[in-house]
Amino acid sequence: MSSECTRCGTCCVAPDIAALDKPLGVRCRHLTADNLCAIYEQRPEICRAYQADELCDRIQAPTLEERAARYLEHFQLGDEAARAARHTSMRSARSEPCPPPRSPDGREEEP
Repeated sequence: MSSECTRCGTCCVAPDIAALDKPLGVRCRHLTADNLCAIYEQRPEICRAYQADELCDRIQAPTLEERAARYLEHFQLGDEAARAARHTSMRSARSEPCPPPRSPDGREEEP
């Protein structure tokens, strides 16, 4: 089921976009201050194909930052996004070593 796009900008902040070398949780460099795409006519196919869905409805919030945080929380990507935020490109974010796995109680697991 498709929802109507509200042009909130969350899809240009929360997910990573390989075609634009955009890291997870980092605002796309082409997203304008009014949350519109500055390269709309030339945007990559992944952006053209995206359609609002029920997740968009579930993560509604007053601000873009809150919506992006809810998106990342939904997919349990908050920690990964925090690490990616230190990078300007997806490639450099992915080159950072992953932290060791943690148990449900937060302790580092043995390999």
